[in-house]
Amino acid sequence: MYKKYILLLLIIFVTTTTKTIAQELLNPAYTFSHKKTSYITLKSGKELQGNIMNVDRKKGLIEKIKIKDLNGKKHKLKPTQIKHMYLPPSGWDKLAGAYDFLHDATKWDNKSLDKDIIGRGYVYFEQSKVKIKKKTSTMLMMLLNPSFSSKVKIYLDPYAKETLSAGIGSIKLAGGIAKSYYIKKGKNPAYRIKKKNYDEEYKMLYKDCSSLVSKLDEKLQWKNLAKHVYE
Repeated sequence: MYKKYILLLLIIFVTTTTKTIAQELLNPAYTFSHKKTSYITLKSGKELQGNIMNVDRKKGLIEKIKIKDLNGKKHKLKPTQIKHMYLPPSGWDKLAGAYDFLHDATKWDNKSLDKDIIGRGYVYFEQSKVKIKKKTSTMLMMLLNPSFSSKVKIYLDPYAKETLSAGIGSIKLAGGIAKSYYIKKGKNPAYRIKKKNYDEEYKMLYKDCSSLVSKLDEKLQWKNLAKHVYE
């Protein structure tokens, strides 16, 4: 009975805290279900539905995906072969993202995304050019702001450090604010932006919106990055 009570408290805590986060950025996922259906669209236009068997990473970013389609055929895919994909979180990632999708789908500015699938708790990846130091590579990036991403996209930095987070015992319930993200503006390659450099980079990032820049000149806070992108 005690364990059930603790579990109930965990679920309530997670759903209430993540709802405030959901108004800005979606919670990222690092593990994926091998039982629920994943949806992958290849650069060739071919669509695959099936179960994820394995996800290989290098420096935190996806390097290869192995999937078994609904006909039982296995596919090994590299980021350069995948246009975009919707993956179902598993385990704790699934619980941590267990909130109602609060954004009104009719007001989304990115019409290319499948709002119903994301609304079911899936995370969305897309192929993008990413600049890391002086090298530009093709990678699969997890989009964290799907409902307001037509001009500026915020991608997960899988190695980002965080500010203080909330938890019970050794279990992390609500993450702190990530100290870095990958940002993609228009069709330019995505690049990493860090909390410590935000006060130096925001004018270039938002140069197309002078009213926002003027507002941020007075009070600039990293925790409001998603709100700034929304504006």
